[in-house]
Amino acid sequence: MRRILIALTALFATAAQAEIAPRDGWIIHETEKSHAELVDSLKAAVKDNGFGVVTEAGPTAMAAQRGIEIPENRVVGVFNNDYAVKILDLSVAAMIEAPVRFYVTEEEDGTATLSYKTPSFVFLPYADDGGDLLAALAAELDTKFNDIAMAAIE
Repeated sequence: MRRILIALTALFATAAQAEIAPRDGWIIHETEKSHAELVDSLKAAVKDNGFGVVTEAGPTAMAAQRGIEIPENRVVGVFNNDYAVKILDLSVAAMIEAPVRFYVTEEEDGTATLSYKTPSFVFLPYADDGGDLLAALAAELDTKFNDIAMAAIE
C-alpha cells in the first residue's frame, strides 16, 4: 500500500510539474518571474486596471500539510462589478463563469507562467442568450484581461 501511495504521489507531482500546453481559447505567458513575484504583480495589475480579485485558491500549502510536495500554483478569479451587472442583464446563466480566472504556475526552473482563458472563449457558450451584446462585452474583457496580463508579466 505504501508503494502505491508513493507511486501516486510521484505521478501527481510529475503531472503538476508539466508545463501548460497551448489549447484553444487560452493565452499563456512564460515569464522570468518567480511564482510569488508573478502573483504579486498580477494582483497589482488587476487593481491598477480597475478590476478586483474576487477569489484565490491553490492546493500547494494544503498538499504540503499532507506531506505531498507540488509546485506552487494559484488560481486568481478576477472581475469587475460593472461588467457583472451588464452580463447578468444579458444572460443569468453566463454569470456562472464569473470571476474569470488567471492561473499562475511554477515551472521546474523556478520561473512562473501566467495563463488564462480569454473572456470571449469563456462566455462563448452563452452566445444564444446574450447575442451580439454579450460578444461585445466579452471582447472588451479580452482587451482588459490582456492589459492586466501584460502589466503583470512586465
